[in-house]
Amino acid sequence: MLAVDWGDKRIGLAVSDELGMLASPAGTIVRRLGKRPPLAELMRYGDTLRVAEYVFGLPLDEHGADTPRSLEIRVVAAALAGRQTLPVRLVDERFTTSAALRSIREQGGSTRGRKDDVDALAACILLEGVLRAAAQSVTLGIAVEPTSAAVPFATSADETSE
Repeated sequence: MLAVDWGDKRIGLAVSDELGMLASPAGTIVRRLGKRPPLAELMRYGDTLRVAEYVFGLPLDEHGADTPRSLEIRVVAAALAGRQTLPVRLVDERFTTSAALRSIREQGGSTRGRKDDVDALAACILLEGVLRAAAQSVTLGIAVEPTSAAVPFATSADETSE
C-alpha cells in the first residue's frame, strides 16, 4: 500500500512492506503553485514501489464533515482511480500531522526545517492505522469510484501539467 498525505505544498508518502505489517516513510512530492495535481508522479511512485493499493488521508473536520481540502482530495483520488487499475481508498486522517509533530518532539527533535519528514511521517501514521485494522480483519475507509474526468481545478499549490 502507498499512503498519501495530501498537503498544500507537499504530498507525504508512506509504503507498507509486502506482508502488510510495517509502514515506512517513502518521501514527499513537492506541489507547484498554480499547476494540476501530480497524478503521474504519484503513479510512478506506486509503480516503483510495486504497491497494490493507494490510501489517501481524508482530513475531515472535528465533526466528521468534509473540509475544502477533503473535497479536493476526493476529486484527486477519483481521478487517480480512473487513470490506473489499482484500488484507491479514502481514510479519515484527522490528527495525523499533529501526531507526527508530537512524535518528532518526543524524540527530542525539532520540526524546524523538517517539513518533508513531517509529511512522510504523517502518511506513515495513517498507514500504520490501516495496517493495524487490517491485521484484525477490519477495512478502514471507503473505496473510491474511478472517474475519467480531469481534475477540474487548480488549488493554491497544484502541480505541473501532466
